[in-house]
Amino acid sequence: MKRFGISVELKHVPPLDQEFIPLLPFNRAFLAGADKPLALAVEGADGQMAVCRTFIHSAPEMAEANRYYVDRLVKTILWMKGGFRIYVSGDRDLYTYLKEAYSTGGERDFDRDFMSNVFERPFEVLWADQVPEAKDDPKAIGGHLEGCRIGFDAGGSDRKVSAVVDGKTVYSEEVVWFPKTNPDPDYHYQGIVAALKSAAEHMPRVDAVGVSSAGVFINNRTMRASLFLQVPEDVYNAKVKDIYIRAITDTFGDVPYAIINDGDVSALAGAMSLDDSSVLGIAMGTSEAVGYVDEAGRITGWLNELAFVPVDAQPDAMRDEWSGDIGCGVKYFSQDGVIKLAPRSGIQLDENASPAEKLKTVQKLMEEGSAAAAQVYESIGVYLGHTLAYYYDLYGCRHVLLLGRVMSGKGGDLILATAKKVLADEYPELEGKILPELPDEKFRRVGQSMAAASLPAGR
Repeated sequence: MKRFGISVELKHVPPLDQEFIPLLPFNRAFLAGADKPLALAVEGADGQMAVCRTFIHSAPEMAEANRYYVDRLVKTILWMKGGFRIYVSGDRDLYTYLKEAYSTGGERDFDRDFMSNVFERPFEVLWADQVPEAKDDPKAIGGHLEGCRIGFDAGGSDRKVSAVVDGKTVYSEEVVWFPKTNPDPDYHYQGIVAALKSAAEHMPRVDAVGVSSAGVFINNRTMRASLFLQVPEDVYNAKVKDIYIRAITDTFGDVPYAIINDGDVSALAGAMSLDDSSVLGIAMGTSEAVGYVDEAGRITGWLNELAFVPVDAQPDAMRDEWSGDIGCGVKYFSQDGVIKLAPRSGIQLDENASPAEKLKTVQKLMEEGSAAAAQVYESIGVYLGHTLAYYYDLYGCRHVLLLGRVMSGKGGDLILATAKKVLADEYPELEGKILPELPDEKFRRVGQSMAAASLPAGR
């Protein structure tokens, strides 16, 4: 396979996507001939600074390859760590290219607008003779089980809450709700408060509250979340950004609390069940939700929105309808990935069915032994094997916990087996360094809402 004059040789390609070019082998092939230093930095909340020192090609005929490589690299850093300001040092042409791409109406306007709203700052691309020094601010959070705690898990179709006393769940409930279709944030607020009060009734007091929710959270504030998709922007700013904080303090007063992205809470639950750290949790469902607990058992405060991180360098990769970009994780590691591949294997899906119903159709065929369905899951397994090597390059994660509807049943087993084979054959240097696995019974006992309850330290 070749793109921009860069050749990539693979032992494993997806049977239903023969043109797939995994980004890590592409990057390695690009860097093999790169000779000109380039430095990039992305500034995020509280002065955090993600720094990348790399190389590009000085040959003029490689200008297009340089732009592509740097575009994918910057996008990866932005959605992995988050930020509102990019610093560029080492090449004026690439600085100009990025400044135009991240301008209003530019190629990366979606990313610019999203990050600007999340960090409540204008997005900038700046030239620097020298980029700033790297700075991280991971937080030791979670694993606190003492006292009377509430864990709330806000999902798109149901909400779960647990009352936990000294590490034992004494009550839990699951209630169906419809947050994504409701434009009135009072509906969400009342649902959250009802769940908190329900759990509180089963304990003598409330010492702390932890919340796990889809979305981007900075200092416990809900900067962006699909649960509030229909809430108008002006109402969102007034009533949603602090909705969990208000619900907790209005109900219980001044108690310790923590509100964290559900991907990070999944990774924390995995770390608690494994009794280990360095855990990347990947949930393949409606989208690709990711969380990370570092080597010291800390939640990093990074975005970890890998649904928007590029994984495929082929020019005809599937386009994400929301961001407008191609080749990003959401179209490979979610129900969209299954739906994309099913027709290529000859599976006819009902066009009027919901994405979840289409996934169930393929899952049913897989359980019945369909060879066509097996090709779908084998293809996703090849995607995953190559991409896990890339994620290891980014995170250095020791454990990868694979969750979500796509990973359930026989299909999930085949995805995992195929990914392990790809890792072994294509990336033998990672043997024993990265361990992809499915959740076991111990993880299920820990659960998302119980892990959420452990988030805040006590008084």
